[in-house]
Amino acid sequence: MTQNQHKDEPLLSDIRLLGRLLGETIAMLEGDDVFAVVERVRQLSTRFHRHEDTAAREELMTLCETLSPGVCSRVIRAFSQFSLLANIAEDLHHIRRARLHAIQLAPPREGSLERALGLIEKEGIGRSGLRAFLASAMISPVFTAHPTEVRRKSIIDLESGISDTLARLDRCQLTPEERQACDADLRRSIATLWQTHSLRGQRLQVVDEVMNGLSYYDSTLFPEIPRLYALLEDRLSEPDEGHITKLPSFLRMGSWIGGDRDGNPYVNASTLREALRLQSQRAFAHYLEELHQLGAELSLDSRYISVSSTLRALADRSPDRSPHRGSEPYRRAISGVYASLAASAIELGYHGIARAPVGQALAYANPSEFTDDLETISASLIANGMAPLARGRLRNLERAVEVFGFHLAGIDLRQNSEVHERVVDELFECTRPGTHYRNLSEEERLALLCEELRSPRLLTTPFASYSEETTSELEVLRAAAEAHQRFGPLAVPNYVISKAGAPTDVLEVALLMKEVGLYRPTEGIAAINIVPLFETIADLRASCNVMESLFILPEYASYLAARGRVQEVMLGYSDSNKDGGYLTSGWELYKAETAFIGLFRKHAVALRLFHGRGGSVGRGGGPSFEAILAQPAGAVDGAIRVTEQGEVVSAKYSNPELGRRNLELLVAATLEASLLHRRHTPPKPAYLEAMEDLSALAIAAYRGLVYDTEGFEQFFWESTVIGEIAKLNIGSRPASRTASRRIEDLRAIPWVFGWSQCRLMLPGWYGFGSAVKIWLERNPGSGLAMLREMHAEWPFFRTLLSNMDMVLAKSNIAIASRYAGLVEDEALRDAIFFRIRSEWHDTVDHLMHITSHKELLERNPSLRRSILNRFPYLDPLNHLQVDLLRRHRSGDSSPEVQQNLHLTINGIAAGLRNSG
Repeated sequence: MTQNQHKDEPLLSDIRLLGRLLGETIAMLEGDDVFAVVERVRQLSTRFHRHEDTAAREELMTLCETLSPGVCSRVIRAFSQFSLLANIAEDLHHIRRARLHAIQLAPPREGSLERALGLIEKEGIGRSGLRAFLASAMISPVFTAHPTEVRRKSIIDLESGISDTLARLDRCQLTPEERQACDADLRRSIATLWQTHSLRGQRLQVVDEVMNGLSYYDSTLFPEIPRLYALLEDRLSEPDEGHITKLPSFLRMGSWIGGDRDGNPYVNASTLREALRLQSQRAFAHYLEELHQLGAELSLDSRYISVSSTLRALADRSPDRSPHRGSEPYRRAISGVYASLAASAIELGYHGIARAPVGQALAYANPSEFTDDLETISASLIANGMAPLARGRLRNLERAVEVFGFHLAGIDLRQNSEVHERVVDELFECTRPGTHYRNLSEEERLALLCEELRSPRLLTTPFASYSEETTSELEVLRAAAEAHQRFGPLAVPNYVISKAGAPTDVLEVALLMKEVGLYRPTEGIAAINIVPLFETIADLRASCNVMESLFILPEYASYLAARGRVQEVMLGYSDSNKDGGYLTSGWELYKAETAFIGLFRKHAVALRLFHGRGGSVGRGGGPSFEAILAQPAGAVDGAIRVTEQGEVVSAKYSNPELGRRNLELLVAATLEASLLHRRHTPPKPAYLEAMEDLSALAIAAYRGLVYDTEGFEQFFWESTVIGEIAKLNIGSRPASRTASRRIEDLRAIPWVFGWSQCRLMLPGWYGFGSAVKIWLERNPGSGLAMLREMHAEWPFFRTLLSNMDMVLAKSNIAIASRYAGLVEDEALRDAIFFRIRSEWHDTVDHLMHITSHKELLERNPSLRRSILNRFPYLDPLNHLQVDLLRRHRSGDSSPEVQQNLHLTINGIAAGLRNSG
């Protein structure tokens, strides 16, 4: 047994255990005949996948085509649930390996805070310097409002229970009776899983998405974020100081859920208000419970301890007059804090408080008043020799309040620039009839907007009647202004403009904010960051000029001054990829960041980048740590926001230990990218020139297929499950921005999701093979050596290829050919799929030549073994899906066929994990 096989033996043992229990459940509940079919499908798929047994493939296809709808449903569920169980085992194995690493006191792993801090110390940056750097840092993972998470919450909860039981088996020294109890728990959970419907009965509403996002706070974010801060504070405190030096709260959560209106007609002022209320309610529920537990812990008696005068005053102000706590000052103080916090919660709309306060108290005006009282308790404990008590639950609660406030997470507003244009046009027509704003040139619009921004008067009037769209947009901004009054400015901190392509796109939002008081130029108040989102290839190329045009405008300079001369810019990975392909998207994003760094320094503006990364590589996904380190030097500089989208949110944050690891990776990467970039030499001019040439060749190949090939749109809709995905209840927004079938109008999520379902993963690699092939022909002799040098020396290029390596490993050209067979036009099918298959082989070949690898994922053996173990159980779902698509499109619209088809979509997404 090799070392890697030895490391993976516990994982394989867990997979075998869960697979055995699932098989026994199926046999018990469905009968031996169904179990025999499932086993036969598994054996055939394994033979074909691992040994390329074509006879097994033919038998498998025949078997899938002859299954009755009832048996087909059970086979689909069996392989879907095996994928879910394998995911649980793999996540647990990652945690197991990390724990073993720590127990053995091995050197810190890449991506850990300990390793990052060690590297920073070696660079000569001391503790005080690092603390000063963190004082201006800002790191924010942002949960987004358009999930590709296809699992129901009930399924996720069952998975969590199975994971907890497996962890107990792994970590605890159990008696035989206790092991039997765990085994029984697993059997019950798997039996319940088998009999729980995995499809949602109706499309998610926005409020459902809000609740899904909130579910990760109780289990992961509330406990793990304070612990992460505590670890960092302990590590950065000077040994001779004798106390912990408190760090600022630079890590904060963000959300688009309830504020992202782009393409979602169901998000409006009401959903924003409801999202804010639900978030606040979750924060208060946590604080109140922690205070209750803290009161139980701090039973210290004044007959044995001393307390500070401020603590005594806090206790005396408490409405707690119980004689049982007369000599327990900390408990009386906490009772008073609880009463004030409960009053605050009620004022902000939370009426479901589990435990009533002991009496009436004044509400806190803001979270700072709450933290001041907590600090009073903490300072008294520390001053009187009880520092260990202050550094437990109390310390974590203080940090939680600083991070989450009364709002929990900052909700970004987002809307498309075309909507702003229409709204502004209507406002001008009401006050200046005949302006025809939409017909003006960019220069004329700019002059008009600047004039209005200088004027103290408003465009809106209560005497005018506005369209439904304009009324809705203004009401959203009024709701944001209300939120600032109720919860503070961090409740709605940013306004993201989709498809920003001109300076007027930004000034239009400034004008609309001025209408509701969020921007008051004469007072120097700008309450919200305006964040242009550059998404298409053309917009990315123009983005630097757009920002420079804004920076030289006096009217925008006033806005920037009110924001402390900090400008956030969002980069769209998903749409730029759909527009120009994987290689060109990555390169244009890199160039835009590089240009921003120089421009912002020139104008003395602090740059903060917001990376719109999706779950899959085709939408900017991939390992976050490597991606952040691959940014151009100076692009991070202590400030970064990153979207966490779709099924990735569940994969990263449903388990507390995995959640902690992902948060730590984000912080560690930001520290290293900000403080160690001097260690990385800038890319050679020859590298940049080569990338420019490769990008031009890649986009020509990609757009030549996707946008310039007649019939490609038909090929895409017929060879993927895109039409069926549009009907699946995976999110609150439509799949397309319009009712058309045009690729341009399709949202990036279903575009990538469709290609992943048919196992082509086209957005994550197409164009690379053609580009390298032509480039090497133009650069014979030294060309390959140059690309290999770029891979070895340039983190950007290495990360680009590493992510593509992962995508290609998850693709399967043989299975994709079966989906291509669904295209009715035989000539169209053969012509387009021939090009795709040729490009796939060229891409794999050239990737292997550049990396000097003999096989895909050669440097990532754990993922390679995962695919080897997992995909024989995934392939049958693809074969069944193709047959079901053929039946469905032939006119079989029976509920059984539709349900089975949707079950395969769920199962394949679960097996691939980062599918959209």
